[in-house]
Formats: sequence, structure tokens, C-alpha cells
Amino acid sequence: MPDLGRLSLLIALLLAAYSVGANLYGASRNRPEFLASARHALWAMCATVTLAVIALWSGLLNSDFSLEYVAAYSSTTLPTVYKITALWGGQQGSLLFWTWLLSIFASIAAFQNRGRNPEIAPYAMVVLAVVAMFFLGMLNFVTRPFDLISPVPAEGTDLNPLLQNYWMAIHPPSLYTGYVSSTVPFAFGAAALIKGKLDDSWIRSTRRWAIFSWFFLTLGNMFGARWAYEVLGWGGYWAWDPVENAAFMPWLVMTAYLHSVMIQERKDMLKVWNLALIGLAFALTIFGTFITRSGVISSVHSFTQSGLGPYFLSFLIFVVVAYTGLLVFRSRDLRSPAEFESYLSREAAFLFNNLVLVGIAFAVFWGTIFPVLSEAVRGVKITVGPPFFNRVNGPLAIALMFLMGVGPLIAWRRTTPRNLVRSFAAPIFLGLAAGLAAFAYGIRAWYVLAALSVSAFVMGTIIVEFRRGIVARRHMVGETSAAALVNLVAKNNRRYGGYIIHIGVIVAFVGIVGSSFFKTEVKTTVRTGQSFSVGPYQLHYLGVFPVSTPHLESATATIEVTRDGKEVAQMSPAKLFYRRQQQPATRVAIRSTPFADLYVVLAGLDDSGNQATFEVFLTPLVFWLWAGGLLMVLGTVVVMWPNVRERAAIAAALRGADQHPAMTEPAPGGE
Repeated sequence: MPDLGRLSLLIALLLAAYSVGANLYGASRNRPEFLASARHALWAMCATVTLAVIALWSGLLNSDFSLEYVAAYSSTTLPTVYKITALWGGQQGSLLFWTWLLSIFASIAAFQNRGRNPEIAPYAMVVLAVVAMFFLGMLNFVTRPFDLISPVPAEGTDLNPLLQNYWMAIHPPSLYTGYVSSTVPFAFGAAALIKGKLDDSWIRSTRRWAIFSWFFLTLGNMFGARWAYEVLGWGGYWAWDPVENAAFMPWLVMTAYLHSVMIQERKDMLKVWNLALIGLAFALTIFGTFITRSGVISSVHSFTQSGLGPYFLSFLIFVVVAYTGLLVFRSRDLRSPAEFESYLSREAAFLFNNLVLVGIAFAVFWGTIFPVLSEAVRGVKITVGPPFFNRVNGPLAIALMFLMGVGPLIAWRRTTPRNLVRSFAAPIFLGLAAGLAAFAYGIRAWYVLAALSVSAFVMGTIIVEFRRGIVARRHMVGETSAAALVNLVAKNNRRYGGYIIHIGVIVAFVGIVGSSFFKTEVKTTVRTGQSFSVGPYQLHYLGVFPVSTPHLESATATIEVTRDGKEVAQMSPAKLFYRRQQQPATRVAIRSTPFADLYVVLAGLDDSGNQATFEVFLTPLVFWLWAGGLLMVLGTVVVMWPNVRERAAIAAALRGADQHPAMTEPAPGGE
């Protein structure tokens, strides 16, 4: 199997190189048979990389410790599910997984465009193949997943205990899927620049890819936050860690891109901006990969220091320089005669929305990279912690939320002051009422008051939009309110799915504000039978129960939780010790309600188990962060679901392809 894996990766590299050459030759000489051959090469590349993945998974599942990677990231006692997830638990395996996803997406894109976009599709396939060549080059010559060791150890080192968690089974695949799928719209944007076909056809061809990428970036960030919340035992879910930032920045830029392309599609504006955004999104995915693998930035999420840093940095510079050069070369052709007619217009609101999103991304980038620059220039490493990110991004987040409410209700081109008053009277009243209610409740922090007011304002604008649509359908079609709501969303899924996403953002934002400003923390040491209080809860320590398995030892404390004299839960935080890694870990206990999470950590334990130290957090509204994430997922599914018109268009296209099979391939000697 190791031989099969090595051979598969080498053949995959040769196939990617062949696809580049065949696509370039076929496109320049108008030879469709070479374009078809190049597509087949991409599909074959996907098959060979899949063989390599199977070979490495075989080694992990069969505990083949002759493979250096298996010996480093697995063991005979490791549960099977974590032997599977160990594929992305280490340096070489995660790059192989990345390359596998890239080969799958490149194959799908090649299949989708075998009869479409004949001018730019070959060049997009070239870009995809060049990116694949870089990663395959790393796997073949720099960080090889199938290296052998001798003598063969009897036992493996085991997977990092922090990664032995069910969230790590889905967080990296989700985040990598979001990262890698952004390569497809980037490739088509680069192809449009290469070929000079600068209308919005490349945007229409890759719209679903961009939404797909944003969807999985959202999932990846949410799953990662949940992993940090449950595994690290510090009571939080986001610490502005460099690797967290590396995952957050592409999400911000992709969000800006998905909003700004609407202006190009409707008004033929912002062509340079959209191409720059999709290039920046892809570059940030490479940057994130660079900082996790170079060792230049310390993080609980990053891999150990390796020699990959210079290669990724060189590739990142090549991508940025080449893409920027194409943008500059085509800048004159990208100019649009259309201009903004008024700052009181939807396109202006979208533009300001973009500027704020990119501003947040820049602030995060600067805070992430500044310690490295400081150490390189002055020899002093300055730590940039959460206070900097919160102070800079907090006001920007409120501004972004406000613009999110303005955009839906303001008209294209220009809006009169009278229409503004009519559209925003109810949402503004709702926002002011929410702020006054919070003030009357005793909240005095300006940021919390502003955040709650703006959130209520945005929710009001969305309610107004849904109400308008429902009322219109009831008058036009005579439907009930429930039927009007369902059909409204079904027939305008992009628009109203976007509003559902906005609702999810509001709900998550309220959860973030509540959990950040009103957290209660208690740390105390008690003996068996003693109690202590946290907020309205009384926690009674009943004792500790040890469990030993070949894989790990655990000491689980039992706590009875009461409120007003009534038992509401029994919680079981634990201390874990992993035998192979000789490393301790923590298993927290969480009781979650819509109002607050009771979060209990077993921080220490004496030898007898009679005395234990607990760290307990009472965190309001954190439940709504996860609920908001689910709403964003639901909204994205609605956006991507084909509506009635799209399904009819797809059916017509399929009927046309059946009646005219020659249309699926370019005719010899023609376009």
C-alpha cells in the first residue's frame, strides 16, 4: 500500500502537468480533442489521488507502523473513528486530504463545463491544475505521507489528545472544503482575466461554488468554535488565535464578494473589485495554510514547525503577483461607464458593507501578522491579544450590522428621503425600544446597548421585507399567510434565503455579545459532600470515580446541581490522561439552556479524590450563537436550492442536450 500511495501521487503530478499542457495547446490551437484529453487527465488525477488516500487510510486502520505518518499519529488502542480522522491530524495527511478535495472539485468543475464557457473554461482548468501541481509537488518531494521508518516500532505515538474529539471529525473537513472550493471561482476569475472575457459570465458560472465555499467556511468556523468551547476548558469559544483568524479572514472576504457581485450582475459595476475580492479570498486560504505549517506563529491549532513555510510563502507571492499583474493588465477593459447615482441607494449600502467587511479582515490580518513583523524588524516579539481585536472590530461589527439592515429596504439607484422615512420608521422604533428596554433592565455598557438596538433594527427591516412580500402575494393570489410565506421563499429563494442568513447573523451576534459581557466565573476548592454557589445554582460535590482503559485513564467527578432547592441536573466533568502521549486533558460538563450555559471544569484533584478544585462559568445567551449558526446553514440551503425557474431552465437544457448531443462538445475546428 505505501508503494501504491507513492506511485499514485507521482502519476497524479504527471497527469496535472499534462492537463496544463493539453488545455493550453487545445485552447490556443482550437483543438477540442486536446481539451477533452485534458479533462480526462483531471479525472484520472482525481482517481490516483483517491488511491493515495485509500492507501494512507489503509495504513492507519491496519496500524501499519512501518509508515512514519501512521507511527506518529495513530496507535493500536486509538478508537477506529480517530484512526479515520488521523488522515487530517498531521502535516502530510492534511495536505493529502486538501489535495484530494482539490482534485474532486477540479473534476466536478471540468465535468460541469465540458460543453459550457468554451472561451474561459480551459484556462480555468489550467489554473486548477497548476494549484494541484503545487500541492502534489509538496506531497511528492517535500512532505511525503508514505515515508517508511526502520526499525518498525511496535506501537505508535498516538493522535494528539486535543484532536480526539467528535468536533475534530467534522471541523477540519468542513473548513478545508470551504478553503479548497474557493479555488474554483478564483480559477474562473483568473481565466476571465487571461482571456479578456470580463462580463459577468464567470460570476454566473461560479455563483454556486462561491456560496458552497462560504457555506463550508461558516460551518468550519462554527465547528471550530464549538470544539474550542468543549475541549480546551477555558469557558470561551473564540480567542483571536492566529489560526482562528486565518479561518475567519477568507469568510469575511467571501461574504463581501457574495454581496458585491450582485451589483455587477445588476449594474455592471465593481468589476475590478469583485475580481480582487475573489483573488484575495483564495490568497487568504493559502496564507492560512502557510501560518499553520510554517511555525512562524504559535497556536494550539497549528502543526509543528517544518520546512514547508518557504514553499507556501513563495507560492503565495507567486499567486498574488501573477493575479495582480493580470488585474493591472486588464484594468482599462474593466472600467465601467456606470456610476453610483446616490449614496442613498442599495448599491452604495452594499459597497459600504464591503468596505467594512474588508476593513475587519485587514484589522484581523494586521493583528495576526504584526508580532512576526515586529520580531523580524526589531527583534522583539509583541503579543497582540483579544483586547486589540475586540477594540478595533467591535465598532466595525456594529456598523456592519447596521448596513445589513439598511440594504434590504433601500432602493436601487436612489431613494428619496420620504421613502426612507416610510421604510425605516418601524425598524428604527423597534431598535430604540430594544435599547431603552435594555437600559431599563440595568444595562449600561454602551456597546451592549448599541448592539442590541442595532440587532433589533435589523430584525425589524427583515420583518418588514417578509411582511411586504406576504401581503403582496395575499392580494395577488389570494393565499393564506402561511402559504404566501412558503411560496414567497420558494419562488425568490436567493433573496429570502439571504434574509434567513441575516437572521442567523443577528441571533449569533446577540449570543456573542451576551456571552462576552455578562459571564460569571467562580473557582473554588471543595471536599466530598460540600457545596458552592454560582449565580442561582448550587453545586454539590458527590465524589470522583476513576476509570482505566488501555487507551486512557479518567477521573470523573459527579456534581449535583440544584436551583431553589430542586435538582436540575447531574454533571460529570473529568480529568483524562492519555497513555501513549503521556498527556493530560480535560472533559468539561455543560448544561445549556436558552438563557445561560453552566460550564464546569474539573481543574484539580488531590491524590485521595476527596478534595477537588472546580472552575465554573455561567455564560448567558451562548446558546444563541450556535442557534444563529444553524439558521445561517438553513438560509444557505434555501439560497442554493433550485427554484421553479431554475429547475425549468435545467430541464430545458437537458432536453436540448439530449436532442443535440453534439452541443456537449465543441465541434472540430469551431468554437
